Amino acid sequence: MIVRKQYIVIMLTVILTTGTSYGGFFTDLFKKVGTADSKAKLDESTVTAGLKEALSIATDKTVTALSAPDGYFANKAVKILMPEKIQKVAETLGKFGFQKQVDDFVMSMNRAAEKATPVARGYFSDAIKQMTFKDAMKILDGGNTAATEFFKDKTYSKLYDSLKPSISHSMDQVGVVNYYKDMMGKFSSIPFMNAASVDLDDYVTNEALDGLFYTVGEEEKKIRKDPASRVTDLLKEVFGAN
Repeated sequence: MIVRKQYIVIMLTVILTTGTSYGGFFTDLFKKVGTADSKAKLDESTVTAGLKEALSIATDKTVTALSAPDGYFANKAVKILMPEKIQKVAETLGKFGFQKQVDDFVMSMNRAAEKATPVARGYFSDAIKQMTFKDAMKILDGGNTAATEFFKDKTYSKLYDSLKPSISHSMDQVGVVNYYKDMMGKFSSIPFMNAASVDLDDYVTNEALDGLFYTVGEEEKKIRKDPASRVTDLLKEVFGAN
């Protein structure tokens, strides 16, 4: 019995002397429970409306930013670069004094993407309207880009099919094909040089979409992590005020 009492005293001493760490553990635990309870209290319409509003804001900011002059070209994260298949062309032309042709071609691809991007706005809007409560809850409890991944899954193929003709038209307007022919012509004039052909419509469309969804994802992260990005009362209610 004495040994048992000594054991109890020792255990109490350990708990008391490490109270701060245990207290932190339980505080964190209750915080997590509180967060779950808070989400549970939100009704279906609030959660769904909050997610739709978050996506509306994120996609609108994305389309507006990327469709502006230099929206792609001046943004290192989404800038459309020389296709890998003809990277050798760019490197060789630079060495032979034709860097301007390379630069003009790269800039023209980005200009085409900037001109075509507004087409995405309508598809984003339709996907948001079709979001269900089940979708919303899965997104709310998902990772930092769960909404963007859901969005990408629902719209990528449709956006590709719609954006590709717009990209092609934009490339004609800004002279991508002419710049490409000029660049490849200079390359072909160099002895013993051959290069693979590139489907420019497909390449620029996929690159533009990758940049589009990357930027939507960055906007989603801000809304989830940064209280200052929750610019409406509904977003504060769904994602938390702080």
